[in-house]
Amino acid sequence: MKFLFISPEALSVDLAYRIVQEGNEVKFCILSETEKDVGDGFVDKIDRWEDFVDWADVIMFDDIGFGKVADRLRYEGKRVVGCSAYTDRLENDREFGQQELNKAGVTTLPSWMFSNFDDAIQFVKDHPDRYVVKPSGKAQSEKELLFVGQEADGNDVINVLVQYKKYWSSKIRIFQLQKFASGVEVAVGAFFNGRDFSSPVNINFEHKRLFPGEIGPSTGEMGTLMFWDNNSKIFQLTLEKIKQRLSEAGYVGYIDINCIVDSNAIYPLEFTSRFGYPTISIQMEGVTEEWGKFLFGLAQGQFHRILTKKGFQVGIVVAVPPFPFTDEKTFRKFSEDAIVLFKNRDASGVHLGEVKNEGGYWRIAGRSGYSLVVTGSGITTEEAIKQAYSRVANIMIPNMFYRTDIGERWIKDSDLLLSSGYL
Repeated sequence: MKFLFISPEALSVDLAYRIVQEGNEVKFCILSETEKDVGDGFVDKIDRWEDFVDWADVIMFDDIGFGKVADRLRYEGKRVVGCSAYTDRLENDREFGQQELNKAGVTTLPSWMFSNFDDAIQFVKDHPDRYVVKPSGKAQSEKELLFVGQEADGNDVINVLVQYKKYWSSKIRIFQLQKFASGVEVAVGAFFNGRDFSSPVNINFEHKRLFPGEIGPSTGEMGTLMFWDNNSKIFQLTLEKIKQRLSEAGYVGYIDINCIVDSNAIYPLEFTSRFGYPTISIQMEGVTEEWGKFLFGLAQGQFHRILTKKGFQVGIVVAVPPFPFTDEKTFRKFSEDAIVLFKNRDASGVHLGEVKNEGGYWRIAGRSGYSLVVTGSGITTEEAIKQAYSRVANIMIPNMFYRTDIGERWIKDSDLLLSSGYL
């Protein structure tokens, strides 16, 4: 089969390479100029994806922002995975996402949208409490701008808003203040075929901060623990409730809701209306069938029961400077074209990030420093964690770094989820 990938920042190169390894043809189009060399030597690259629409059996969008294009291609009879105008808005417009959940009968945390920093500062002064500051629109991709308040009177949030007004007002045009809730952060995701969800669903626990112990800037994700579930109460209370709206929108692809669970309720926080990263690479560790056949069937609207491993999967992001920030000078000094070495030839569980293949050697590509995702699996979390880190130990990259505690909070998280009836 023939797959056409449209990728703003080469995020799905690992999935594309897996589909090539399965014997399919892939054309991969990267839109970002700074990421053009990502995937060289692994997948066939093109400059204009529009020239290959009729060539492709399946068209793959790996990020939001192409909803209207994807809707048009589906209307024209093309098989498309990823994006729709509706699901793009679910992720990009936080207020809209929360409104859609409320309409579907899902409990959400109180939140307020602002386009003026002074109004938000006055709001916190008038209603002192703990809040989370969440940029909306394009600015929400800057994960380091998300701020979780720690002080009960909201004074730290006020100080952050003052700084954002001074230094980030040109980038943060609209943002959300959401009431803080303590509990377990857990996400549920599933593949949707245009009418229904595939089974099982994916339950995952992200580790978003740069350093062990959830310290440092938010990176988007440094690693994840996950498992597959055929009868998830978390799914039934959240994602399943928007099935009708997804069907009306004709969406085909993966969708995920991140939630906070406490002893009283489950509160959805935000949508990811696309493949997750590194989620998709970790899912490749757990799925035991061919991705090309599965995604082709999904795009055709076929219901599918996904074949998965029992137990758990763990994924660890291996990065180099300047990750998680953008700094051209730092990248050139510490990371550009650095070689990826393996102590032995076994590269099992090693997934492509921003790398390229030159003369049989893997080298760092792109500019972000998001280099590899290393995965492991096991019947227990201990087995999965041990296998993943043993595979990391097989890798050598100058200046590489990674978190050393991915998956370790499972005991605490699972206790609360079990006692609350969600597992």
